[in-house]
Amino acid sequence: MPTIFTRIASGEIPSYKVAENEDYYAFLDINPLAEGHTLVIPKKTEQDYIFNLDEDTYSGLWSFARKVAKAIEAAVPCKRVGVAVLGMEVPHTHIHLVPLNTESDMDFRKKKLELTEEKFRQIAQSISTEYDKL
Repeated sequence: MPTIFTRIASGEIPSYKVAENEDYYAFLDINPLAEGHTLVIPKKTEQDYIFNLDEDTYSGLWSFARKVAKAIEAAVPCKRVGVAVLGMEVPHTHIHLVPLNTESDMDFRKKKLELTEEKFRQIAQSISTEYDKL
């Protein structure tokens, strides 16, 4: 059975897509810590632990995530974009990119934001537009 992230990347489950190429997919976290909180995943593997990825997939994932982070920085007011790799909830490697203004913005224990569908769409479009400029 494919993971929920594989189903999202294939379009089977809707998402707020931020960026995509042949190998990787980036979409907004639906339970965000901050506006613009994005998840970046490899599309061709369901490996659940980032350090078990093959070298090319691992390097490519980080390169793709870097470009997405730069787009987030340009689209969402923040001091920087934080990075976290937890992988405890979904058994599919994913990188969290979280816009930060303080270190406490990266606390996964805090209450998640509740955004409207329109707000999610607007944020995704803004980041996607900046991604396309890079």
